[in-house]
Amino acid sequence: MKKGLKIYLYSLMALCASVLDSCKKDLLHYQNVQKIEGNTTDRLNSILFINDSTGFIAGGERFASSTILVTKDGGYTWTGMGFPEAGKELFDISRAPGGNFYTCGYDGKFLYSTDGGQQWTFKQLMFNPYKKVVFTTADKGMLVGGISFETGYLTHINATGDVTSSDSLGYELNDIKMINGHTGYISGYGVVMRTDDGGATWQLQNIRGDNFVSIAYFQNNIWVCGYNGSVFHTTDGGQTWEKQRNGNDPTQASYHLQAILFKDAMNGWAVGEKGAVIHTDDGGKHWMSYDNFTPNDLRSLAFAPNGDIIVAGDHGTIFRLKP
Repeated sequence: MKKGLKIYLYSLMALCASVLDSCKKDLLHYQNVQKIEGNTTDRLNSILFINDSTGFIAGGERFASSTILVTKDGGYTWTGMGFPEAGKELFDISRAPGGNFYTCGYDGKFLYSTDGGQQWTFKQLMFNPYKKVVFTTADKGMLVGGISFETGYLTHINATGDVTSSDSLGYELNDIKMINGHTGYISGYGVVMRTDDGGATWQLQNIRGDNFVSIAYFQNNIWVCGYNGSVFHTTDGGQTWEKQRNGNDPTQASYHLQAILFKDAMNGWAVGEKGAVIHTDDGGKHWMSYDNFTPNDLRSLAFAPNGDIIVAGDHGTIFRLKP
């Protein structure tokens, strides 16, 4: 064997050993993992808790069903509601400042409730795949969605889902978070944008290199995560962004992330495909992986009223985790 090739192989082996050793050191263990029965096989995409007992999960099957699960005991048991008039997958569920609930999904399917989630009114919007819905006031909301690098949608609506304006972009929009009535962020396919006027105008941020799928915030800290595993962070409103995790770095563990959530300025979690759950305790600089407990893709996470983490995903997957 040639000397150069030997050196290359030894270097490669050393690199692999280093990565494996690092992964072993970073493996975390749960205090408890509890599988929750949601009595559905639908994909579950978004979790919302509104008080110490009541919560919702929105989901469905892309071309076949719309599902909302409800808990009245803090997330230990869930019952389902189906909406055949919508009949397409729901991607998000949120609550407006006025108290109404909203959910959106594939092909412009839109539902809202004015009585705490007991009854829902269906409305057909433009036939776009809407991923997220958020309201800045009781009567001013925004929907975002799209299809990869082909097209994106930013649609403004009122309290009953009437469209007041709509813009098309050249890339998919995946998530929208409003920090207050004026300031918010949108993440999408290769882009992150910020608004300071309640969503009337948006400015591109200096972030590239991933399909940014989810946004988390705590006070003045904003994090965005990408499908390929990248994590970016800002503390100054987006003037500067730090790349905390490089999803394209071959020396790091590979994750396809779907959602990110922070409890405070230091402790955060992200979930993704094949049951991936990763955690940081230093504000995002360093991420560690938990023991795998499911082969199913995880698409959403939320804090239960008692501090546990609820995760949900494909094939009706719901787990309650005590980190």
